[in-house]
Amino acid sequence: MLNKYLSIILDYVMNPRDCLYPMMLVSLMTLFSVSSASNAQAQFDWKQVEQAIGKAGTMQPDGVYKVGLPRTDLHVKVGEIEVKPTLALGSWLAFRKMAAETMVMGDLVLLENEVGPVMGKLQEGKIEITALHNHVLNESPRIMYMHISAHGDAVKLAQAIHDALVLSKTPLTAPPPSQPADQINLDTKQIDQIMGRSGKINGGVYQFAVARSEQITEGEIGRGAEPIPASMGLATAINFQSTSPGHAAITGDFVLIAGEVNPVMATLRSNGIAVTAVHSHMLEESPRLFFMHFWANDDPLKLARGLRAALDRTNSAK
Repeated sequence: MLNKYLSIILDYVMNPRDCLYPMMLVSLMTLFSVSSASNAQAQFDWKQVEQAIGKAGTMQPDGVYKVGLPRTDLHVKVGEIEVKPTLALGSWLAFRKMAAETMVMGDLVLLENEVGPVMGKLQEGKIEITALHNHVLNESPRIMYMHISAHGDAVKLAQAIHDALVLSKTPLTAPPPSQPADQINLDTKQIDQIMGRSGKINGGVYQFAVARSEQITEGEIGRGAEPIPASMGLATAINFQSTSPGHAAITGDFVLIAGEVNPVMATLRSNGIAVTAVHSHMLEESPRLFFMHFWANDDPLKLARGLRAALDRTNSAK
């Protein structure tokens, strides 16, 4: 496949035929880059990354190696609701092997007193901090979310992040091998029908991940920008946790372009869903994205209808 792309590019370089040549060349070079990265991804052995971090990840359908590091050590409450780790306490790291290097992005869930030491160690290891902020309100203890990004050797990146995380109490070991099947007290079939897509149960939480329709890149499109797969934190995340008979807590974040921010905010609020934060997660993405976090505890079907109405105000994949 790569030879085919090279042949086409060389043909157009030697024999340009029309004004579409520059656009054709950019498109072909993008295809070449994506194909090269896919080949590299397929051949890469992630075992050393697993060993550096201390916990295995899983390959995502879009070719990303993702490691979940939920803060199972914490007992966080929002009011009287105890937050399950998979509802809002899920640290994660996402690695993407490209042709010449590896990209890593992640979100680290930290106590306030862990922020300074972890940030300092990350910067020593050449890991960029791209955002630091809240996701929910009125939680106890107070939780901060640190978003990170870096490029380089996969194992060195993993080791640098590991060395920072050991300064927190983030569990870095695999869970016990035998876990009971997830149980959840929600009518997931009706929720799926309202949402127009299927969710999945994870750690007692019902989760949706909704990718955007347009391609998101790191850097400007047409200037060597690298596509960022949705599983690297670019999918709208919607989580349901049953809290009492007939009630569920919801949280997560909508991934939005600028023109969607206020329409989605108004839609959520009109459906009884509080907006808890609006901010960036990255530094050089194109198009520019904003992440809107939310919270509510109410009838799950009512909340699903409000979330679906908000999703319909976005350019999300169907």
